[in-house]
Amino acid sequence: MPTSTQPHPCLLSLEDGTVFRGTSFGAPGSRTGEVVFNTALTGYQETLTDPSYCGQIVTMTYPHMGNYGVNPADVEAVRPQVAGFVAREVTRRPSNFRATQSLSDYLAEHGIIGIEGVDTRALTRRLRVEGAMRGIITTEIRDLAECVARARAAPSMNGADLVREVAPREAFDWTGGGLDAVYTASRRADTAGKMPVPQGSGTAFQAVGDAEHSETTGKMPVPQGMTGKMAVPQGMSGKMPAPQGITGRMPVPHGFTGRMPVPHESFRVAAVDCGMKRNILRHLVDIGATVRVFPPTARPEELLAFKPDGVFISNGPGDPAPLDYAIELTRGLLGKVPTFGICLGHQIIALALGGESFKLKFGHRGANQPVLNTTTGRVEITSQNHGFAIHPESLRKSGVQVTHVNLNDKTLEGFVHPDQAVLAIQYHPEASPGPHDATYLFDCFADMMRTGRAPTAEQMAEAQARLQRRVAGGG
Repeated sequence: MPTSTQPHPCLLSLEDGTVFRGTSFGAPGSRTGEVVFNTALTGYQETLTDPSYCGQIVTMTYPHMGNYGVNPADVEAVRPQVAGFVAREVTRRPSNFRATQSLSDYLAEHGIIGIEGVDTRALTRRLRVEGAMRGIITTEIRDLAECVARARAAPSMNGADLVREVAPREAFDWTGGGLDAVYTASRRADTAGKMPVPQGSGTAFQAVGDAEHSETTGKMPVPQGMTGKMAVPQGMSGKMPAPQGITGRMPVPHGFTGRMPVPHESFRVAAVDCGMKRNILRHLVDIGATVRVFPPTARPEELLAFKPDGVFISNGPGDPAPLDYAIELTRGLLGKVPTFGICLGHQIIALALGGESFKLKFGHRGANQPVLNTTTGRVEITSQNHGFAIHPESLRKSGVQVTHVNLNDKTLEGFVHPDQAVLAIQYHPEASPGPHDATYLFDCFADMMRTGRAPTAEQMAEAQARLQRRVAGGG
């Protein structure tokens, strides 16, 4: 494994004149973007590669980043999508059997600038009180006034069409498999991607063993007079027999979502990619879907020619308001095919129905956002990443029914349209990273494709109950 790039003095400047000093990791240079914060404790690799973060400098509130390194299985896109990354402290030598690279080396490889040594608590409080702000990370500019001027000159997220930067140019078939595919890749990394023992890691035990242990092997030497083995008491085999019917191995849950293996039925799903995370595609495969991915600039007739059983509108970056092409595409499909939208897709569906969007003060970003399903009364802890939301009152005349509400600020998190077979969810039921409380919504989409109707309260409750039974091992 290559060593991390040489750190340099680094500055993070906000448009309000606040400047934070730190040390660089990843690549050197200068990058501007909207500075936001994410409250997830883990999952930094999925965060870095989520296309919804295009154009943003992401601050992690959890103080330690990079502990478990980076591996090829956990990416949500082919490369990191963030403009920059901010952490309190970054581990230069990660420790995890799946790691193939350090976080700093990974960012350096892709030209992404990071800054550590920043008081992320003070920065997060600033953003929470004043709102998300434009900023700059730089290892090149030392003049503070120039840094602030560069931050103020950066493009605003309001009115920004960033979807064109991350969306595909033409349609393609998803062949990456379902949730099992990523865990198969992870298991391959168990052997192919193991990190070497760091040089010098065993020197702390040198006084216990003999002189030949001065060159480290990664093992703790056995003190003189000890065999290194615990003697088995007389009459015991040293092994605990496995109870009848138990193999002694714990099976890997199917994608850790509680969902059963792919059903025999098969659906055709046309997925509109506005910056889609790969784990969404895996979940679609796991409900039995064959997925063709279309760019958001496609025409409705192109998707309908695929003869889909359902249409999916994906997450993505930026402001939904300027996305006329995606809104018109969606408007041409509503009422013709059952439609499911997530995050930006939720906003695009709402705008296609005549709704209005607005910018949140500091957004929802993290893996611990509480959401109430108002139809079932159950609370879900969810993964979220959005800076815009929909005015619920703007949808009042459209015939939608609100199904989900954020318990922190009461913003709209989901709705159905009974007459047009529409399900729209503001957060991320595919998680990655985050809890799996909301994976039942993919099952609701499957029900929509079977029946041609939006899910009812009873169907949502049953989907949630199935998820609970599966998680509990009851089938």
